Amino acid sequence: MNTTDIHNERIAKMTFSSVYPLYLAKVEKKGRTKEELHQVINWLTGFDNEKLKELIEKKATFETFFQEASLNPNAQLITGIICGYRIEEIENMLTQQVRYLDKLVDELAKGRKMEKILRGS
Repeated sequence: MNTTDIHNERIAKMTFSSVYPLYLAKVEKKGRTKEELHQVINWLTGFDNEKLKELIEKKATFETFFQEASLNPNAQLITGIICGYRIEEIENMLTQQVRYLDKLVDELAKGRKMEKILRGS
């Protein structure tokens, strides 16, 4: 599925620090923890808690966030629909990576088991 250039640019310039509190509120509202959220983010990006804190404090854009990430080789196993887009059909790599993260957070909030969220790790 094609996303528009404007859509992709908007996602690239969005700061991780503006979205992180929303992720945290979403998972905590459903009984999951900050530690579980960090575990999911670490699995996808390789970032430890210190690096996450640094990226939040410097208000890194998603573009910078994923440039600095070491994407998990199993990330391509994240499939399905999020925000109206089929993840595996998104052509813009950065937009697809952001949707990977969105999907993992969504699965965590929905109570999916961590072993399934982390796709065979």
